[in-house]
Amino acid sequence: MKIANLEQLLGTLKKVSDDITKTLPFKTIHSFLDDLKQIKPTWPSLRIGNLVAPTPIVQGGMGVGISLSGLASAVANAGGIGVIAANAIGLLEKDYYKDGREANLRAFRREIRKARELTDGIIGVNIMVAVSDFHELLDLAIEEKVDIVFMGAGLPIKGLPVEKIRKNGVKIAPIVSSARATEMIFKMWKKIYNDVPDAVVFEGPKAGGHLGFTEEQLDDPAFQVEAIVPEIAKVLTPYGEEFSRQIPLIAGGGVYSGEDIYQVLQAGAQGVQMATRFVATDECDADIRFKEAYINCTKEDIGIIKSPVGMPGRAIRNKFITDTEAGVRPAFTCAWKCLSSCKAEDAKYCISIALNNARRGVLQGGFVFAGTNAYRIKEIVPVRALISELATGYWIAERQKVSSKLENLVTSLQKLADRYKDLQTQVIELGKAYEQAITTPSALMEKVSLSELREKYVSTQAKARKLQLKMVEKLMASWFLLEPQAV
Repeated sequence: MKIANLEQLLGTLKKVSDDITKTLPFKTIHSFLDDLKQIKPTWPSLRIGNLVAPTPIVQGGMGVGISLSGLASAVANAGGIGVIAANAIGLLEKDYYKDGREANLRAFRREIRKARELTDGIIGVNIMVAVSDFHELLDLAIEEKVDIVFMGAGLPIKGLPVEKIRKNGVKIAPIVSSARATEMIFKMWKKIYNDVPDAVVFEGPKAGGHLGFTEEQLDDPAFQVEAIVPEIAKVLTPYGEEFSRQIPLIAGGGVYSGEDIYQVLQAGAQGVQMATRFVATDECDADIRFKEAYINCTKEDIGIIKSPVGMPGRAIRNKFITDTEAGVRPAFTCAWKCLSSCKAEDAKYCISIALNNARRGVLQGGFVFAGTNAYRIKEIVPVRALISELATGYWIAERQKVSSKLENLVTSLQKLADRYKDLQTQVIELGKAYEQAITTPSALMEKVSLSELREKYVSTQAKARKLQLKMVEKLMASWFLLEPQAV
């Protein structure tokens, strides 16, 4: 059954319930059914150690100023895990070109503290292992006692202050693109630190931004979420048992709808990572023109680029991209060697500057990273509205399991209601006839005795009463099907 059909079915159930309950004499049943009809869309919480996110969504970290305190705090306030991205965050500062390293640290600390002022929810940060100031940024995040640090663009293994991380109550979640990378990280953590990370994020090939896959792997079914998630889950199981902890797996890349979230969790993940959907929100920290690039793009506009950092990336292709691919090299000043592997003299452009231009809405001087489904976004909405939409989509998708049973029950209810109306009409007519027979005896009594009329009246009332009870049973069964524990 299609989601639209299920929504229609739910609407029918509510209408039939309202119509039927008007005829039911049971006050307790009325109250109980009203409570059942207040069932709200729900999904499982995401637990990472002692952190509990009621919304199982990690807002993906989007660097160079796209996900800052504004977006992160809004997501946290909506029950998810909000993430501030550290990469090139110093470009927000006026003195970045004087001391990029110091500017990064200052801006990073400010955004973390600002987020803390805006929410009591879960705030995480995303730090790329490949950046030159990785360890300084990590130390700052630990010092500020962020809830969780997501580490991507490299394997977070050596030189980590794990003892300090644990002392300050910070959780660690590496971002991986394979079960093999997961195994390597956990094996080395166990060997070096006698510890393991608290969660793992698998970022699939449909994500936006830099991708941990070759171009040939991007459309290969063997590298998609539904194929890799079970493999990573298998790697995590023995480590969870050995260290007596649940190690949740969070998966992302192309996750667009509530139905997508349901499918990812069905594949074995405990949460999802979403970035693209959160760009087109009121609270996203980017310029409105950056957000509108998502709304205005087509499916054909989204493509793969060869990033100066040596990795494929997914972006909304524009003139800046085609010009640089044609050999046009925009002039730029390298503030500092922010990426340890960067060779600025050989690069076609500085990707940090290009992404910062886009963040500010200067798209002629840069471009917008985006996931495969960015073209499906048609409007800018508040974060809470987006979360509500996703929760409803998840709830409906989850209940596809029971939709056939529900459809049968609703159909049966409608038939019972129709029969009940007929009986009620008969009861009214028999009641009038009986009353008339008592008060004004007529020729009618020559054919039907008063006792026969009374018996027919009582019998029809009894049938109506039995139908009421059957309708109550069907109503209760229908609404119970929609409760979470029934799925």
